[in-house]
Amino acid sequence: MSGGLRVVHALGDRITVTVPATGVELLAYVYRPEAAWEAPKPYIHPMRTLAGDIVTDYRPNDHRWHKGLSLTASHLSGANLWGGNSYVHGRGYLELPERVGSMAHAGFDEVASDGERLVVAERLTWHPHDGALWADEERRIEVHDVDPGAGSWALTWTSAVTNRREEPLRFGSPTTAGRVMAGYTGLFWRGPRAFREGRIIGPDGEGPQLMGSQSPWLALSGEHDGADGHATVVFEHAPENGHSGAGGTHPAHWFVRNEPFAGIAPSWAFFDELELAPGDTLRRRYRVVVADGVWEREDIAKYLEAHPW
Repeated sequence: MSGGLRVVHALGDRITVTVPATGVELLAYVYRPEAAWEAPKPYIHPMRTLAGDIVTDYRPNDHRWHKGLSLTASHLSGANLWGGNSYVHGRGYLELPERVGSMAHAGFDEVASDGERLVVAERLTWHPHDGALWADEERRIEVHDVDPGAGSWALTWTSAVTNRREEPLRFGSPTTAGRVMAGYTGLFWRGPRAFREGRIIGPDGEGPQLMGSQSPWLALSGEHDGADGHATVVFEHAPENGHSGAGGTHPAHWFVRNEPFAGIAPSWAFFDELELAPGDTLRRRYRVVVADGVWEREDIAKYLEAHPW
């Protein structure tokens, strides 16, 4: 049974999604531009469980450019669309503002809800620091399967990024640049501070050793501050998310941490750069399930089996 959805659009700022029966604001999709050094881009924050507990962080003091759930590109043909300092092999993280770019909102093709499902279809442009056009993106965010009985709801994030340069776009990460096991790039979730030391779980194992692993899904459970109880956030690849790397076609490698912060990213370029030819389009689709309580491996598998793509 769905809990229903109410959508409010504050033009030029954000779209908020609320469950009318409880008054809980599930999320805010913020698309106004923010500080240049933080690589301005749209993001989702706050994001909440059906019980109203927040499962994202915003501008934490360790990484001011971490903002809820957002699409990033940490190393893109020499540019930094992730934000903050840039990793340079042999020198560490350096303040290089000339590398920091942006992802700009260009317009909405659809913002609609039938009460059961929200659809946000957006156009964006990607830019290096000098403002040149490097890529277009068509983004579709859907909120669906709101189930008060199960204490869960789901979000599907689809992005299609087209290279508008006359040369290839090279997607990389700190690991492709020389830093060991730091392959973050692509869709990135920053969990709240209380989720540090949270439980990381995958289909075949658990714990921080899943950093750099491959699997159809990955989850993290944490305990709230300020409220009793836990929440579980599940990330799942769509079946078509192949990734051509040195090992052949496979799901992306997971970037996942529970120390010094909680975060998950199905990386586009963990160990190997991904090259996008001029005019070509990179398409990725993910599902994020937000649930009250601690979900065990069997609970996650059962949910995903009951909610096929």
